[in-house]
Amino acid sequence: MVKSNNNVRMMHINLFMFGCGHHKAAWRHPNSSVERLGDIRYYEQLAQTAERGKFDAVFFADGQSVGNVSDGSWWYLEPLTALAAISRATSKIGLISTVSSTFYTPFHAARMLASLDHISAGRIGWNLVTSMFDDEARNHNYVSMPAHAERYRRADEFADTVLKLWDSWQVDALSFDRSGHYAHPDKVQPIHHKGEFFSVQGPLNVPRSPQGHPVLFQAGSSEQGKTLAANRAEAIYAVAYDLTAAQAYYRDIKKRVMANGRDTNVPIMPGLVTYVAATEEEAKAKQRELDELLPVDASLRELGLFIEQDCMHWDLDAAVPSLPSLDTFTGPKGRYSTILRIIETEQPSVRQLLGRLSAGGGHCTMVGTPEQIADKMALWFHNDGADGFNLMPPSQPDSIDDFVDNVVPVLQQRGLFRHDYTSDNLRGHLGLTIPK
Repeated sequence: MVKSNNNVRMMHINLFMFGCGHHKAAWRHPNSSVERLGDIRYYEQLAQTAERGKFDAVFFADGQSVGNVSDGSWWYLEPLTALAAISRATSKIGLISTVSSTFYTPFHAARMLASLDHISAGRIGWNLVTSMFDDEARNHNYVSMPAHAERYRRADEFADTVLKLWDSWQVDALSFDRSGHYAHPDKVQPIHHKGEFFSVQGPLNVPRSPQGHPVLFQAGSSEQGKTLAANRAEAIYAVAYDLTAAQAYYRDIKKRVMANGRDTNVPIMPGLVTYVAATEEEAKAKQRELDELLPVDASLRELGLFIEQDCMHWDLDAAVPSLPSLDTFTGPKGRYSTILRIIETEQPSVRQLLGRLSAGGGHCTMVGTPEQIADKMALWFHNDGADGFNLMPPSQPDSIDDFVDNVVPVLQQRGLFRHDYTSDNLRGHLGLTIPK
């Protein structure tokens, strides 16, 4: 955990950058930046705002296929390329990207990430995922996605091989001896990896990077995902609708990490959607403004898929009709369970439910004043719910500005978040040591 000078535990906060924002209708707003989704300066400015707020890192998710081209809630720059540019426009904040173990090879990933760690002077992290959609698989010479268990076996071997490649250069391998060796031959060794999925000779053709290993994030919620996180992850992204769900995941992962003989300082950061304003009513108005921009028919069709019934004629401003209980529902239960919890807890209208699902889905949503948001974040932080949060702004840049300018100062005043950086690298921000 990050500690202040008086040894007080501090929150971690990442910014999850995504197009015009995580609300699917954000791009439709008259003030959106939809025309700038291919402009690297837009993302540099978002990262600079997060750095002004002293965030640990910015994070890009990635996909390997084209979704609905009519929907402007996605973006298209390749994230590792984008982070190279963002690293030159920032100086302290960490830089994290998704890397798919199904579609990359270990050598390719190790080389790119190590290069970025050098370029950024030690600020790179990677979120290891297995990917999930057949459309992605068909862009990479697969007929469909490999089976779930196979993807996770590959991911574990992928991580192991990448780490071996980074360790193929010892810390002091570079000697720069102009009369002898540029690098000491005995300190740069092949890895001779041969496994179920990969055969890699090594060594890596990039010397050991400033952090030794760029920080490994993981976000699995399945049994195999939790196992991978407990074995490999140095920090974890999580999905939790409420504190009860967050606590169950948090305590489970910490126990698994400890059972593996690892240091339990593996920060867990659930996703967090925030609507912030001077009053609760104004914050709810911001949420309502985005919800009302959703294309109604498409949103109702999507809801119908989630709940496996026709809801095209539901009254948008009426309460959600009664739904079957979870134990009688025959479709996929994860999203359906979240929908039932939202209905039970928030008692939303149909329109409000569509809005909740369009902005963060099953992730926690907090709506209110800076003090109210800080109160709720502190409640999770102090009660085994989170070591920090992966901020998912419903609209960009407005929601980021709202959080940095209004919520961060409250967290700082309460001694929950740093006033300034005490480290120049991502490991330092997260309270992690550099691997030997």
